[in-house]
Amino acid sequence: MKTKAAVLFEAHRPFEIMELELDGPGPGEVLIKYVAAGLCHSDLHLLDGDLPPRFPIVGGHEGSGIIEEVGPGVTKVKPGDHVVCSFIPNCGTCRYCSTGRQNLCDMGTTILEGCMPDGSFRRRDSKGTEFGAMCMLGTFAERATISQHSVVKIDDWLPLEIAVLVGCGVPSGWGTSVYAGGVRAGDSVIIYGIGGLGINAVQGAVHAGAKHVLVVDPLEFKRNQALKFGATHAFADYESAQEKLTELTWGQGADQALILVGTVDEGVVQAATAAIGKGGTVVITGLADPAALTVHVSGTDLTLNQKTIKGTLFGSANPQYDIVRLLRLYDAGQLKLDELITNTYSLEQVNEGYQDLRDGKNMRGVIHL
Repeated sequence: MKTKAAVLFEAHRPFEIMELELDGPGPGEVLIKYVAAGLCHSDLHLLDGDLPPRFPIVGGHEGSGIIEEVGPGVTKVKPGDHVVCSFIPNCGTCRYCSTGRQNLCDMGTTILEGCMPDGSFRRRDSKGTEFGAMCMLGTFAERATISQHSVVKIDDWLPLEIAVLVGCGVPSGWGTSVYAGGVRAGDSVIIYGIGGLGINAVQGAVHAGAKHVLVVDPLEFKRNQALKFGATHAFADYESAQEKLTELTWGQGADQALILVGTVDEGVVQAATAAIGKGGTVVITGLADPAALTVHVSGTDLTLNQKTIKGTLFGSANPQYDIVRLLRLYDAGQLKLDELITNTYSLEQVNEGYQDLRDGKNMRGVIHL
């Protein structure tokens, strides 16, 4: 069959809309008709050359849709099921899945190659050139053939245009606070970067019962949004935040410093490490050029004050459990999702949507397919 898709051919070149040939589902695969796709900063890293994938590649890794067809051996879903895609596939049986770390599933090793787990491709142009799919999903498209291990069945009464957000941004941010950061009732938390992930780190910290939730972002719009989502204080720079944090904690410092800026640099890592007190934890969720060495801090400070610096993928959440869990919190009125969406776009407006993200106009933009 044919499908329209937004494609990247190289870094520093905008998405191009084109028609591709799409194979039907083979063993263990499903055909999905996408309903919505989220505009996540991670795809900007492909555009900017920070995360070089195999080109050409269909963009998009946050998606929701309806299963249209299943291949032989598929047991997780059936035609007609409503699903949210997980940008980390999870097989359920590898060392990491079987020990409760689905976010580290071995199947995730090819997400930047964009191929299926067996190394093959399901998309090509009229000349036979094979196209990969971001995170094995390629959600900036009308349809896709993907692994059954990349979808999570959800309650069919939930709006797919809203549920799409729990495929990446919401669990990655929420889990940064609740799982990776281990925020507990009464803790003091400082969050750097209030984008599609950072705003959900605020929600996670509030949900966990943090006493103080300080946020740092240069954009007034995002600081104001953070306050609406439960942050207690908002600052435009590291220094002002540090001063207030010292006052609020009587010099103790934060229990957790969470880094969710669009592009991590050594300045924010140093600020976060200085912000935490004894026994505190810095969590790095944001991305940067893999070749860039962004963690430069005093080892003596870490040792004498027993500080921890750690990374997290998908907020250390388990997709099969937490995507459903977060949507049920939303259904119960305990998690804000509708309020996260700033603007919606058509597939043809994908570049406009990403320019709005660069310009700081969006908490989350969503493409309606």
